[in-house]
Amino acid sequence: MVRTFAQARVRGIVAVLVTSMLVTAGVAAAQPPSRETGPPGSVVRGEALPRQWWLPGAAAGSVITYRTTGPRGVPALSTGAVFVPPGAAPAGGWPVLSWGHGAVGIADRCAPTVDGRIDNGYLAHWLSQGYAIVATDYVGLGTPGVHAYLDGPSEAHALIDMVRAARTVEPSLGPRWAALGQSQGGQAVMVAASLATRYAPELDYRGAVALGVPSNIEHLVPFGDPAFPPLPLTGTAVFIAYLLAGMRATYPEVEVDRFLSPQGRDVLARLENLCYREAAAEFPDLSIGELLARRTDDPALVGAARDMLEIPTRGYDRPLFLGQGLTDTVTPAPFTVKLVADLTAAGTRFVFRPYPAGHLETMRASLSDATAFVRELFASGG
Repeated sequence: MVRTFAQARVRGIVAVLVTSMLVTAGVAAAQPPSRETGPPGSVVRGEALPRQWWLPGAAAGSVITYRTTGPRGVPALSTGAVFVPPGAAPAGGWPVLSWGHGAVGIADRCAPTVDGRIDNGYLAHWLSQGYAIVATDYVGLGTPGVHAYLDGPSEAHALIDMVRAARTVEPSLGPRWAALGQSQGGQAVMVAASLATRYAPELDYRGAVALGVPSNIEHLVPFGDPAFPPLPLTGTAVFIAYLLAGMRATYPEVEVDRFLSPQGRDVLARLENLCYREAAAEFPDLSIGELLARRTDDPALVGAARDMLEIPTRGYDRPLFLGQGLTDTVTPAPFTVKLVADLTAAGTRFVFRPYPAGHLETMRASLSDATAFVRELFASGG
């Protein structure tokens, strides 16, 4: 449902790899055909954002509803916040950072601009560096349909179209922009970075920073099984349940319920109304095996997972920065190492930095490196 402010708003090396891949799968989500007309990035509505939700130091804060390309290429709506730094914009307008947030859940009330949890101090740093911040909620978080969590193409389109839309409501924003994201947002950034110059050629896309990227999950989806053991990782079963709930809605032909146990169907129904913190508290000991009634090696399910989850290894025509925490138990390092190897084999040029940090902590650990990297993006070419 489109919101108003009155609603104010996932043993041995092989086992470790299987574990890691499955843990980071969140939910892909359904998006029914939108009746909205107009090009991607066009604005449907703009409103003032409650002042208490502004980034510290922002000169203005607003929330917009805009058109974008949703799951399976269907036109859709998304929402997001726009923040402008203080002072006069530089010549050519404020440089823009488009932020991709991490997992929050799939219910409308979990959207950052619905519950007000837009920043934990990280975005305020970037605003203080003289960048305008635009922060999509993604399709289905506060807009029609089930949120497409870890549906990479949908997230990427929302991230790019957020820049287009923000420039409509804030004329002080320039065409130069870069992508910045963590966890789910890291996946969104990777997919966006692989298509940005083709999808939005009228913008001046400069590069991307992606942290804690969930990757290579699609290769291990066939290993899901009722006998799958409990995993020593953070949020594994909840993320897998989110993935299955979203797939069920987005790919009805897969018939996801065929793979679910009675308990699994009950969990998915509950998670459609729970934000991630609530879900993690309600299902702290849930295992992936408990969700399933049969092995998840069906070609239709595997194909849908690939369409949603796959990180491109080519198409990056602007600088790319990857950061990974070595003690991350949500998106474990072995899978990012595999991503790094795949990108290198494909001939992609990028910067990779590992940090002795956990999942969320990598944002802070990488901040100095990322700040210098982004500064250089905007320093080149005017």
